[in-house]
Amino acid sequence: MSEGTAHIGALSLVLRIPAAQSLKEKRRVLKSLKDRIRAHFNASVGEIGELDKWQAAALGVCMIGHDKNYISGALEGILSLVDSVGELELTSHRLEFL
Repeated sequence: MSEGTAHIGALSLVLRIPAAQSLKEKRRVLKSLKDRIRAHFNASVGEIGELDKWQAAALGVCMIGHDKNYISGALEGILSLVDSVGELELTSHRLEFL
């Protein structure tokens, strides 16, 4: 087995869900988004903050691979996907490589 360089891309998202009136409604919206990210981009995604607020959420998305350009493009694609979801507002994000 040959050794290669592994690139880890991490994307932090802070979201607003203006129509959510309960934690159940918030979870429904986030579950749909997380499922779409996993299915389309094969990325790991989880809720990392704002757990007890109805209309706010923080998600973390992570990808690892040998092609940094591919990972960067995929994470940018995830940003576009999030922007296209009508039930969400992307308030801030941070993309970094570890």
